[in-house]
Parts: sequence; structure tokens; C-alpha cells
Amino acid sequence: MGGRTGRNGGDGMTEMGKPMGAFEARLRSIGDERYHDRHPFHQLLHGGKATVDQVRAWVVNRWYYQSRIPMKDAAFMSRVEDPDLRRAWRSRIEDHDGTETRDGGIRRWLKLAEAVGLDPDYVASGVGVMPATRFAVDAYVHYVRERPLLQAVASSLTELFAPKIHAERIAGLLEHYDFATPETLAYFRHRLGEAPKDVAFGLQWVLDHARTPEEQDAAAAALVFKTEVLWAQLDALWHGYVQPGHIPPGAWRPGEGLR
Repeated sequence: MGGRTGRNGGDGMTEMGKPMGAFEARLRSIGDERYHDRHPFHQLLHGGKATVDQVRAWVVNRWYYQSRIPMKDAAFMSRVEDPDLRRAWRSRIEDHDGTETRDGGIRRWLKLAEAVGLDPDYVASGVGVMPATRFAVDAYVHYVRERPLLQAVASSLTELFAPKIHAERIAGLLEHYDFATPETLAYFRHRLGEAPKDVAFGLQWVLDHARTPEEQDAAAAALVFKTEVLWAQLDALWHGYVQPGHIPPGAWRPGEGLR
């Protein structure tokens, strides 16, 4: 993660063309080094080399992460006394759960599941989720529920790096897979607009509240933890479905849960 750095001193430029402080540069360097766009499973997927069953395994397991994000955010909000922070955070839950008048990310993910030939009810049941996926995602929910607010917010800053991977995924899936259409990839298209809004607020909140070297270290460690949560899920998929014969007991197997 590098040595401790303060808020002062420039190190690059922000997207808005303003000088970037050393602490923000430190946070962004974590994504450069550790974000899961570097994982070979994503390279397999985006390059069109994943089999249909590997894509289905990814959809089944990623569902568990998607379904727990609004639960994570609700747990966070239950601890926040500042109404301004709660108000700003509330839209994240609606982005995933939807509202009475619009679908959210969870329903869009289930449409992707249907497009790849899976029964959406099977996917939503979570019965085919790998143990390692469940363990990693649950660890993230517990982390946000139990750690100080600064670390909880900082752990969400993987959204800094998400638009790039969503854009790569949309392009790669549309190029290589018959199931991919603008409609079936709606989850990723919507996140291209939602994630920057969320991260702009979260990043500024962390920059404003991580005032001491110790607080900055804690925030950086939280972001590293979140990258490890994402990386661990792909490690499990690689071990289970790219390397034959390593699907754990109870996890989804090819031929199960199809429409």
C-alpha cells in the first residue's frame, strides 16, 4: 500500500482536472494494483473465451454479491446518526432494490440470468452459490456493519474503478456472446451512470474524514479488504469451473437450474 501520506502535495490529476492529493492518489493506486479487472477470469469472460457454463457459474455466484449489497447498505445506514449522510446513502438501496415504478439492479441481474438460460427463481434462491463466495460476501456485510463508519465508507470505493470494468464487459460480451444484448446487459449500462454518482460522494466523504495518518491508513486498508473480497470470489470461480473437477459440494453444476 506504500508509506503513509498526507492530504497535501499533488500526485496526478483528478477527472475534473484538479490536482490530486497524495491520499487520494494512494487510494486510486490500490485499484491500479488490486482491482479484479486484472483477474484472469474476467479476461476469459471479456475475451469471449468463457464457456456457457462458466458464464452461468459467474451469474449464479455474482448474484449473491448483488443481493447482499442493499443489505450491506441498510446495515450501514442503521448506524448513521447524520441525516444528511443517510439521505445521500439511501439512493444506493433503491439502485439495487428498485422502486415501485422502476426496476433495480437485482431484477436486472435476474434478467441476465434468464438470458444465459438459467431459471431466475433458482438463481435468486442462492442454493447454487459456492461456499467461498458466500463466505467472502458475508464477510463484507459484517465488515460494513461492525467497523467504524470511515472504514465502512472507504470499503465502497472500489466503485472508483467500476466504470472501466463495466464498459469493458459490455463491449466484450456484446462482441462474443449471443445472449448479450443492450437489454440483457442493462445492469452494467445502468451502473455506468450510478457508480460515478455514488463514488463522488463516498470519495469526498473519506477525504474529508480521514484527517490523520492513522485514519488514512485505516481507510486504505478498508479499500484493500474490499478488493480482496472481489478477488476471492473470482478465485473460487476459477478453481471451481475453469479448473475441471473442483466444484465444491452444494455449488451449482452444469445442467442444474436451467429454464
